[in-house]
Amino acid sequence: MTLATANPLSTRNTANPALTASAAVAVIAAATLAGAWFFQLVLEILPCPLCLEQRYAYYLAVPLGALVAFVAAKGAPRPLLLAGLAVLALAALVNAGLGAYHAGVEWGFWQGPTDCTGPVGNLGSAGTLLQRLDTVKVIRCDEVQWRFLGLSLAGYNVLISLLMAAIAAWGFSRTARA
Repeated sequence: MTLATANPLSTRNTANPALTASAAVAVIAAATLAGAWFFQLVLEILPCPLCLEQRYAYYLAVPLGALVAFVAAKGAPRPLLLAGLAVLALAALVNAGLGAYHAGVEWGFWQGPTDCTGPVGNLGSAGTLLQRLDTVKVIRCDEVQWRFLGLSLAGYNVLISLLMAAIAAWGFSRTARA
């Protein structure tokens, strides 16, 4: 008895690298977004403008990765799968570059953007305006709010994005050779 007859699912996944790669990218992106929202909503580590921009690639990767996985499972044409995997890899690489830029801003290697973010709500009457402005928390891109093992969240974004790009590139190369 061969491995294929003992476990028919094992050959389906190895025979369809586009499905495996795109599904993995979608899951990693979804988990990363869940982590970002956990840091923001539960731990109250608010994102700066660059942090928010780094989420765009993940917002793209979740539905696109799921779509590519779905059409790969249905036997879509190879050029379509290659295009989807290429977009996933490119988005992840661009995001890794943005994360590296943000990490460089945090380390003081170069100056970051001048915009900031903070909650702007009803500021009330003019008499209490100064008092209310004192309670607004401005999040700066050059101030690290959290580090683990010497890396900020921007640094971890670089690593996660590079992993996603590598997985998508693996799926691309294996699909192109199939």
